Amino acid sequence: MSIKTIPLRSIEEKVDNMYEAVCIMSGQAKRILDDRIVQASIKVAEEEEDYGVFDEVEEVSPEDYIELEKTTSLAVEQFIDGNVKWRKKETIS
Repeated sequence: MSIKTIPLRSIEEKVDNMYEAVCIMSGQAKRILDDRIVQASIKVAEEEEDYGVFDEVEEVSPEDYIELEKTTSLAVEQFIDGNVKWRKKETIS
């Protein structure tokens, strides 16, 4: 995972202001992270079904670690590519 620059003009083309873009991208990053947590919980739950009261739980070794792309990087890429949908809340006057 290398560091790359993001042209701010590509972000400004999608929204009216940068604060709005940051809010949208952070929300998308949170959704990506939530999906990863749910998937990991499902995987652990499926593996734990076979354990009894006195069974030992397997330890996860560092060699088994799979490094995933950071959620913020994915969210920024999805935003720039136009794969993130959002809507503005209507203001009450």
